[in-house]
Amino acid sequence: MATLIADKYAAWEAECEERFNRLKANEEELNRIFAEIYDMVGEVPIEVEDKYVSVRKADLQREIRSLLSYAVGCMMGRYSLDEDGLILADQGATRADYLARIPNPTYMPDDDAIIPITDEDYFGDDDIVAHAVEFFKAAYGEETLEENLRYVADALGGEGKPAREVIREYFLKDFYKDHLQVYKKRPIYWMFDSGKKNGFKCLIYMHRYTPDMLARIRTDYVHEQQERYRTQIANVEGQIGSASKGQLVALQKRLKKLQEQLKETSEFEERIHHLADQMIAIDLDDGVKVNYAKFEGVLAKIK
Repeated sequence: MATLIADKYAAWEAECEERFNRLKANEEELNRIFAEIYDMVGEVPIEVEDKYVSVRKADLQREIRSLLSYAVGCMMGRYSLDEDGLILADQGATRADYLARIPNPTYMPDDDAIIPITDEDYFGDDDIVAHAVEFFKAAYGEETLEENLRYVADALGGEGKPAREVIREYFLKDFYKDHLQVYKKRPIYWMFDSGKKNGFKCLIYMHRYTPDMLARIRTDYVHEQQERYRTQIANVEGQIGSASKGQLVALQKRLKKLQEQLKETSEFEERIHHLADQMIAIDLDDGVKVNYAKFEGVLAKIK
């Protein structure tokens, strides 16, 4: 049955508001009782300011960002729409392990737990926005998909822009910062990042990491991205030759951007090649900080 995220949020907002008001009233009643016991009525405050109430009210943008984090968890197989709690949380877990537990999932997690994030749709069904679209379709229904994507995009502050473009921009620029904050700089999803030009990024799930994963990132994703840039560059160079004066500035700007992204991605490929050859193993018992440091130079910096 198709569902609107807006309706789900409205119900959650009402639940949070009712719980907040109930707890606030209870805390104020306790203050009144203690003031009477100690004969301090009129000398101490009875009312509790909202900021001191120990439960929070709903916040649309925060909830939508949390929903997108949950979506990534489902992409990785950490969570499932079909069962509460953690699904894949053991070191080296695979999609086969996921399917052994949930044979007919409502939403299928990614096969290799490598999800590319690029500033344009270069990877088709494996692109993170494509994964997100499939998640919303599975979770809320196909009939309400476009309305739900619009609602998510507007909540992220992207009113007026195409919904998928806003969601892509969030994953590209803000998702990992949010993830680091939620997990107190001990991320469970790791972002491989070529640099400021956004030449190539991808997310992996540390619990599904295997020593050959860097080699797969390099050959199946980075090499493909390099070829796409070369193709794009050749296309733009061909257009420049016959472009009008009005088109020329935009084409030259795009060419410069693509060349910079190719350069950045090629330098990243060299760094990841060096690490891939080492077949680095990790041990979850060592903790995120120790394991993350093994991939210095190819992972996004933790700030």
